[in-house]
Amino acid sequence: MRKSEEAAYRELVTTRLDAWRRTAYLICRDWHRADDLVGQTIEKLYLRWRKLSEVRDIDAYVRGMLGRAWLDELRRPHRRELTVSQVRDIDATVEEDASDEVAARLGLSELLDRLAPRKRVILILRFYCDLSVEETADLLGITEGTVKSQTAKGLQTLRELATADFHEVGAEK
Repeated sequence: MRKSEEAAYRELVTTRLDAWRRTAYLICRDWHRADDLVGQTIEKLYLRWRKLSEVRDIDAYVRGMLGRAWLDELRRPHRRELTVSQVRDIDATVEEDASDEVAARLGLSELLDRLAPRKRVILILRFYCDLSVEETADLLGITEGTVKSQTAKGLQTLRELATADFHEVGAEK
């Protein structure tokens, strides 16, 4: 990579790193794993930098890379191991002191955690990253029909989970 290309690469990574990290966290729900995903993606981006001149939206391209990297991680056998004790997630601590709006967001995060990985990635790319059906399909290497059906099924599952949780809370009172 030439110095001028490296400067452009460094500038992009420096300015977008936090946004990519937040997107990775939404996808995998673990800050450490999110950092790993971003690191892997930045490395791949560096190796492919010269070929990316024809990419229209580099940010969308990177978000797709993050989604694919996480789905690939889930397929690896070592990721199927469960730890005996887990550190309590910071979101759980924040929820106790949070306002209603923040609590609602955390509730949505918990509902997203209960979705299948592929549906979660598609919903995050579609609605958090504001990508179109076509862009999402292109980034994940799947058909537009799959994006549409997975989006519909994911939203339906979220509705059902939210309704079930709402009824459980109402029954407790």
